[in-house]
Amino acid sequence: MKEYTVAPNKDVTGWFVKIEDIAPTDLYKMRSTAIEKAEELAQGDSPSRLLILNEQHEVEEERTF
Repeated sequence: MKEYTVAPNKDVTGWFVKIEDIAPTDLYKMRSTAIEKAEELAQGDSPSRLLILNEQHEVEEERTF
């Protein structure tokens, strides 16, 4: 099962979409946009898991596809 993550950048001015623990794929200005993109990627790679982190890098939500 692949793992996708939406996490803030260092100064929380943008949101990264990461696949597994590899370097981030894209940086988005809005958290909602990053979540939408991560959902698209995860749904296309089922079975997969999406972890959405908050500003403190704590898991806020987990979704499976």
